[in-house]
Amino acid sequence: MKTVHPVLAFSIARLKEFVRRPEAMFWVYFFPVLMAIVLGVAFRNQPREAIPVNVVEGPQAQQLMQRLEKLDDIEPELTSLESARLRLRTGKILLAVTPGESGNDLTYEFDPQRPGSIEARESVDARLQEALGREDVFASSDVHFSQPGGRYIDFLIPGLLAMGLMGGGLWGVGFGIVDMRIRKLLKRFMATPMKRTHFLLSMLLSRLVFMIPQIVILLVFAYLCFGVRVYGSWPALAIVILFGAFEFAAIGLLVGSRARTAETASGLMNLVMLPMWTLSGIFFSYERFPEIVHPIIRLLPLTPVIDALRAIMSDGKTLVDVLPEIGVIAVWCVVPFFLALAIFRWND
Repeated sequence: MKTVHPVLAFSIARLKEFVRRPEAMFWVYFFPVLMAIVLGVAFRNQPREAIPVNVVEGPQAQQLMQRLEKLDDIEPELTSLESARLRLRTGKILLAVTPGESGNDLTYEFDPQRPGSIEARESVDARLQEALGREDVFASSDVHFSQPGGRYIDFLIPGLLAMGLMGGGLWGVGFGIVDMRIRKLLKRFMATPMKRTHFLLSMLLSRLVFMIPQIVILLVFAYLCFGVRVYGSWPALAIVILFGAFEFAAIGLLVGSRARTAETASGLMNLVMLPMWTLSGIFFSYERFPEIVHPIIRLLPLTPVIDALRAIMSDGKTLVDVLPEIGVIAVWCVVPFFLALAIFRWND
């Protein structure tokens, strides 16, 4: 009878165990697609909404209301000063306007820290000045840019791909080891010829197999539903995805190597994932954070994966262009794996 190598045998066992768990199938394969649907619809291209403006009651308020009502992209409402400030505080409006006694002087009240408030102030002031006869010094025209590759959904999909790799690697591998430790399965391997290296490699290999349909499903869905394209090299994209999957599987091995309970494992997973969820740029660019922390953010495991995926998918970059990111990913592949190999114990 032909003997199957321990790495292959245990990898097949892990695959069979995975497909028998519908909740794991949902979180690995369908949750990223669900996120793409929700965020893709929420941030889809749509006509510009009218700016809600509160006009504060006063002698010249009705005259100002008449002027604003003639403007298509402004939605005025007459309110008291207290009501306008309440709406400003709760974020229901971005701008309140108080006309002066003469009717030709206006006071704009807004929160400059709230996104869109300064733009609303400038837009309303410009439209009112034009309505009163102000002439522009030079002629201008607008071109609305809405090409595939520059939309929010094009920015989002690489982030969701990387997020899926991170979640699958950490939870699929790390929590899988802890679950086997809780069920006393690891102690049984002590009585077998399986080496720790074979066991850890089989966990990595099974995760790489799980990754293939996960990536394919999300990419096909994004293309069919939102027109998301890959402008760079497909082989380069595959290499980055392969490195990313190995990276987070290795980190998952490290996290799960000594954890003894589900609570400990869950806490460690969240401790590792939370900084990357908030800093690495899944849903918005990490360039919004202070520049002094950018070098630290770029060294997080998730950041180079997202940067490389976006560079290839949206910017059409080649594998050579993303070699610095791959270098950082490679370090996160090697160091956690050998640390896990050093500290892993069957009988913890």
